[in-house]
Amino acid sequence: MNRFSDIRLGTRPTGRWSLRAQWVLADTSAGRRLIRDGEVVIEGDRVIHVGHRFEGELAARHDMGAALIAPGFVDLDALSDLDTTLLAFDNWPGERKGRVWPRSYVDRGPYEMYSAEELAFQKRFAFGQLLLNGITSAAPIASLFYREWGETTAEFDAAAEAAQELGLRVWLGPAYRSGGMVLEPDGRMVPEFDEPRGLDGLDRAIAFAGKWQGNDLVSSMLAPDRVETCTETLLRRTMAAAEELNCPVRLHMAQGKMERDTVAALHGKTAPEWLDGMGLLTPRLLAPHATVATGDDLRRYAAGGVTVVHCPLVAARHGGVLRSFAKLREMGLRIAMGTDTAPPDMVLNMAVGMMLCRVAEGDIAACTSPDFMDAATISGAQALGRDDIGVLRAGGKADIAVFDLGDAAMAPTIDPVQTLILGASGRVTRATIVDGRLSMRDGEVAGIDMAGARAQAQAQFEGLLTKYPERTAGHPALETIFPPAYPLMDGRQT
Repeated sequence: MNRFSDIRLGTRPTGRWSLRAQWVLADTSAGRRLIRDGEVVIEGDRVIHVGHRFEGELAARHDMGAALIAPGFVDLDALSDLDTTLLAFDNWPGERKGRVWPRSYVDRGPYEMYSAEELAFQKRFAFGQLLLNGITSAAPIASLFYREWGETTAEFDAAAEAAQELGLRVWLGPAYRSGGMVLEPDGRMVPEFDEPRGLDGLDRAIAFAGKWQGNDLVSSMLAPDRVETCTETLLRRTMAAAEELNCPVRLHMAQGKMERDTVAALHGKTAPEWLDGMGLLTPRLLAPHATVATGDDLRRYAAGGVTVVHCPLVAARHGGVLRSFAKLREMGLRIAMGTDTAPPDMVLNMAVGMMLCRVAEGDIAACTSPDFMDAATISGAQALGRDDIGVLRAGGKADIAVFDLGDAAMAPTIDPVQTLILGASGRVTRATIVDGRLSMRDGEVAGIDMAGARAQAQAQFEGLLTKYPERTAGHPALETIFPPAYPLMDGRQT
């Protein structure tokens, strides 16, 4: 078996070269098809053949054996920091665990809890993890809870450079906001706004987008943070700017109780209803997560052409569920996929999504493996206005993931797509190719030592944790905010 032994990691081979495997998932004029013992031929940044054996001249042929060659995943809510949502898994309520700024912290003056170098590193590390999981296109997302206010153009310049060095296709834009929630000493959560600061953030995001337009791997996106942190003026100007830039807008909404209650108190409506009244529900809008969307909200989304970005793993971890993937499809809504947490494992997200859909509907036939594979590839590409990614066909970009179906931990394969989604995880990804370049091979990522980076990430995360008491109501000790799963044994216990 020849697994790219003659290709240097991080490079694009010259001439025509091919991948062969037991299975290939191909996009044809008649629809998506499985090819047994198929071959994919690549030249430059493009696929020139998908089918059975290629009879033309090749510089190299690589046999991947018992594997599935498939389109790379498109992740429209891709984690790009060290995941703080994991801290909320067994620790609640969030406002008592550093997830909402207390008044004392606001009065003290919020500050950046990471250095510029740490912010740049965490995106680089996160991009490496995306490639390890077969994700070839990503719209990164990060938390603003530990930030002074919004993201900076400097860190996103660094992110753009990291994406090019590692070989990841990205849609980037620094997150901005006009306000946030503040926890009062009496326990009330109140929104506070600074609209000029939000508009300044938008201006900076527009300037960033203009700087990177025309880059092969880096595209622009506008990313107002969460709907409850935005004012009407900020949202109207954002959508107008997106029209001028011809780029998508991602806005988290219909995702939780705090948002629902805040928007209702401020505007007397749900978030989708509020945006619909402003005429801002358009095909440019990417809307994670829709787990608290009403039926009317979803109908508004469908009428406006909004894409719902489904992130089932992070939703399920917090007791949420999309109700449901099947119903949204029946309504004609486009559903794309996002990971939004660690691990950024799209295979695991598809598996959890299928299970949640079937539970929500009480029907095993409510959804299928192809439904989720399409959502994780084709639908995400369509939401970005692209027909050359998220697909594996002649003329498409060479954005490809190779999944090992012969892994010793895998069950016997009856069908490669069903077995991948319900019998594996992203850890069986053996290679990730982006724009014709070998970005990841057998756990190694171009441009970064992932083992060393993992140790650095752990140390950086632990440093962040030490600052949590400052931004948690009542400033309790860290072990009170995040107690261990079981009591720690001291030296006197046996």
